[in-house]
Amino acid sequence: MPNIKIFSGSSHQDLSQKIADRLGLDLGKVVTKKFSNQETCVEIGESVRGEDVYIVQSGCGEINDNLMELLIMINACKIASACRVTAVIPCFPYARQDKKDKSRAPISAKLVANMLSVSGADHIITMDLHASQIQGFFDIPVDNLYAEPAVLKWIRENIAEWKNCTIVSPDAGGAKRVTSIADRLNVDFALIHKERKKANEVDRMVLVGDVKDRVAILVDDMADTCGTVCHAADKLISAGAVKVYAILTHGIFSGPAISRINNACFEAVVVTNTIPQEEKMKHCPKIQVIDISMILAEAIRRTHNGESVSYLFSHVPL
Repeated sequence: MPNIKIFSGSSHQDLSQKIADRLGLDLGKVVTKKFSNQETCVEIGESVRGEDVYIVQSGCGEINDNLMELLIMINACKIASACRVTAVIPCFPYARQDKKDKSRAPISAKLVANMLSVSGADHIITMDLHASQIQGFFDIPVDNLYAEPAVLKWIRENIAEWKNCTIVSPDAGGAKRVTSIADRLNVDFALIHKERKKANEVDRMVLVGDVKDRVAILVDDMADTCGTVCHAADKLISAGAVKVYAILTHGIFSGPAISRINNACFEAVVVTNTIPQEEKMKHCPKIQVIDISMILAEAIRRTHNGESVSYLFSHVPL
């Protein structure tokens, strides 16, 4: 086996460090800086010849800068004769632009897939893609890991009355994810049908299912401006839910999100650390974080050793 090297982009140093600690490795030396004209400059500070290289970069913060930095890092390792380069992208950028929803709309997720392939990535590890079909935009192997086992563990450990809860999807698109969790917990599920007039704004909502006198747990793959989940929470309370929790894999929380969560009637808003949350937690006491670094670390270890990764679809590594 070639040796393994893990490099961190500048988007989420904390997660990269946790992954490296979990694997008992040091992060590789890399310097990322910007020239005065804002071009990205990357210097890999150690030899990667013949090595198995993993580059951790999440799609958050300055998305375009971080994506460009990832592409440059992949290319730098590739032309420095790395044996294999894997991009570990906990939150895949542009994942919501995955189809032509109106005429002349771009399919940017496919473009990002092409860019990653052309830059020289041999393998992608990501988490909870907005639509699983994005895997088909690539001709290289993609491991789409799920936060679901970690979410189930959190629900069982932190919600005392979880046996009397309803798992709710804030939109029809997340129905599959919600039914899967509801089956594993052996509880009921409900959905909210929403109509959008334009992006990031919700028009009206209809609840399908029963939440009266129960704990409602909203589950979705991402929350950006939080308009949908906050509307959904109000809808659930008015439909007689006792408490409302929200569990979201990617907490993007841009624009008015934090003030909306503070004003909404959530017991807790639970997110994973695919995106850094420290700053947001200071401004919003309701946000709680599930650490998923061990899932990514285990996926990296298994990929490096040529083992199967499918165990992680239903179990949290100890």
